[in-house]
Amino acid sequence: MKKFLILIVAIAMVSAAAMAVVAADKGPAEIKLPASMGEITFNHAAHQGRIADCTTCHHKGAGTACRSCHGVKADAPKAKKAFHKRCKGCHKKQNGPTKCKQCHSGPKS
Repeated sequence: MKKFLILIVAIAMVSAAAMAVVAADKGPAEIKLPASMGEITFNHAAHQGRIADCTTCHHKGAGTACRSCHGVKADAPKAKKAFHKRCKGCHKKQNGPTKCKQCHSGPKS
């Protein structure tokens, strides 16, 4: 019985450590998104501080790049349409930037 209890405690400790490592990896602090209107510098860290649930944006799971489906798969809307709907919609509700050059401020691609 004592060995079983030690095993359970060890498994719990390893699980807790693994969960802490996964929780600490929140992706890059900043993401550059190329666009014909001008590159977008997306402050990922700031958005993480405002949005509690990653699936709000990462509806396919955290760490999934938007352009792995959007603009590639026929059943997914183009990246531009998805970004504008998701980002501008939230920005309107949260009083974020909604004018083109407020986000598209980098070099054109």
